Amino acid sequence: MQLVIGVVCMAMIANLQYGWTYFVSPMAKAHSWDVGSIQVAFSIFVALETWLTPLEGWIVDSLGPQRGPKLMVAAGGVFVALGWLINAWANSLEMLYLGAVISGVGAGGIYATCVGNAVKWFPDRRGLAVGCTAAGFGAGAAVTVIPIQMMIASVGYADTFFWFALGQGGIIFLVAWLLRSPLPGEAPAASAVKVLQSKTNSTPGQMLVSPLFWVLYVMFVLVSASGLMVAAQIALIAKDYGVGQTVLLFGATTLTVAGIIDNLANGGARPFFGWVSDQIGREYTMAIAFTAGGLAYWLLGTAGTTPWTFVICAALIFFTWGEIFSLFPSTCTDMFGPKYATTNTSLLYTAKGLSAFGVPLANVLKTYSGNWHAVFLVAAVMNFIVVGLALFVVRPVRQSMSVSENKSSVSQVPAE
Repeated sequence: MQLVIGVVCMAMIANLQYGWTYFVSPMAKAHSWDVGSIQVAFSIFVALETWLTPLEGWIVDSLGPQRGPKLMVAAGGVFVALGWLINAWANSLEMLYLGAVISGVGAGGIYATCVGNAVKWFPDRRGLAVGCTAAGFGAGAAVTVIPIQMMIASVGYADTFFWFALGQGGIIFLVAWLLRSPLPGEAPAASAVKVLQSKTNSTPGQMLVSPLFWVLYVMFVLVSASGLMVAAQIALIAKDYGVGQTVLLFGATTLTVAGIIDNLANGGARPFFGWVSDQIGREYTMAIAFTAGGLAYWLLGTAGTTPWTFVICAALIFFTWGEIFSLFPSTCTDMFGPKYATTNTSLLYTAKGLSAFGVPLANVLKTYSGNWHAVFLVAAVMNFIVVGLALFVVRPVRQSMSVSENKSSVSQVPAE
């Protein structure tokens, strides 16, 4: 039940990020705002959604397993509703940025709590559990792609913001009161774990002085930035390629079909690669996923200029990017233990906030180069760098740490 509630809450905040792209052009047209200036709001949202999660995670852990998750997610529901209501009424960029701040704070509290709950409840299937939870955030927008576009076309973007604010925030607030974390000894024992897991629980302070954490942080920034550059710009890319409004399937345009499939691919990648990582290890899974991701960016730049190839290449990008939100929290908890997982995974999640500032830079690079090819090339190189770090830095260090822990535990066994 806890897993299902977490998925529902994550689905209700998905549109704040993945539905944003459909509002950009209508806002720009209605107010004569520059697209790059509007996208600053997206960067602010992602930054606040990530950078405050360590504080929000610490509050959840401090309030305890019974009260912490309930109160944080309920407050988050109020904040995300208020943020989109402000977007609906915004008549200046400054007001739009305020809406991004408030919705970002709320979404971050919800995200941190639900992911932290997943890694605590399921130590034996950590990758899959976090993947399912994160899938709510990745795929949750899929079912609302068509309603959002239809509402924007019929009643305008402001009313669409308004009604989705009330619906999404209201559902989160109601189900939040059912959430809780496991009590000591309540979660199943990690008896048949196939991946490397530390036997110690590191406090946030101990984790922050570990060089391995910062390697993981850089990896997260690189892959997250590459995906966000596409997630925030997919409608603009389709427009520039001249395929966005082409009727493709059952009267739906290329952009609509891509929006549905991309969100499903993004969401499906999270439990799938989370499950794979439970079987073969986090680093090997990263290598497979991010190598495929680098190739997917290259394909979108070279072959994505027709409707169907655009849909396929974009789906490949989302399928090989979404899993970072299951792989990295799982890896972090494997490295530093579950006791402080809500706070520790939240500290790592701040990397997404830093990576969000690559979105406006992508617009600058596209304007400077005259096309999207340079953006896709940079994104591909980012993914290949992460593959190298996973295989040749993170895994060898973790194996060495595991051997040291095993030797230490053996030496502490008293002689008979």
